[in-house]
Amino acid sequence: MISWPGGYRRLHHSELDSTNSEAQRLAASGEAGPVWITADRQTAGRGRRGRAWQTDGGNLATTLLLRPEVPPAIIGQLSFVAALAVAEMAAHFAPDAILTVKWPNDVLADGAKLAGILLEACPGWLAVGIGVNLAAFPPDTEFPATSLTQLGIAAPSSEDALCVLAARFAHWYDVWMSKGFETVRSAWLARAGGLGGPIRARLPHETRTGVFEGIDASGALLLNEQGQVRAIAAGEVFF
Repeated sequence: MISWPGGYRRLHHSELDSTNSEAQRLAASGEAGPVWITADRQTAGRGRRGRAWQTDGGNLATTLLLRPEVPPAIIGQLSFVAALAVAEMAAHFAPDAILTVKWPNDVLADGAKLAGILLEACPGWLAVGIGVNLAAFPPDTEFPATSLTQLGIAAPSSEDALCVLAARFAHWYDVWMSKGFETVRSAWLARAGGLGGPIRARLPHETRTGVFEGIDASGALLLNEQGQVRAIAAGEVFF
């Protein structure tokens, strides 16, 4: 275990089933955090809604184990904190790429998915799982994917990428804790992809279409359906 930016720690493994699963095990054993957990290879990585998350060699697979002392109702706001941190990390290595954030928890580069974020919480702890396509990306995905290498960028090592990511996360986490969600919300909207344009929102039991108006004070997506604005707390968005 070594020190990492922001006063956090890091635990590295050559192979894990899942960095989020390891965070859960550490939390159950009493690990206080905050600690970044990384793995060169995941055998059972997962994304949202139970989907498999492919971790190829040279990519970043990491989870931050936190114990934020905040009301459970606002924990989900940390997905926006994480998205800003990932976008700023990517911008550090690919300053000419068009880097945007996609509700609720993706980061896009030139319109294709570069990174995904998965929050898993239990009373007393939170796992912030982050996967970034540094060197490779899965070719057959519902939403087009990309990597830094695909953008013509020499992919940084996962360690160099994590170093920048950890510093940016620590910054935005401190902003969120000290100033609340509004500052994070404003920064996220400044990077939001598809803002003001047509989108399709796939919800658990239906699909809605309309104009992406932004996010509200809780982080819910605001969908304008022919003049009637609807707040959507959970779902998937397609441009």
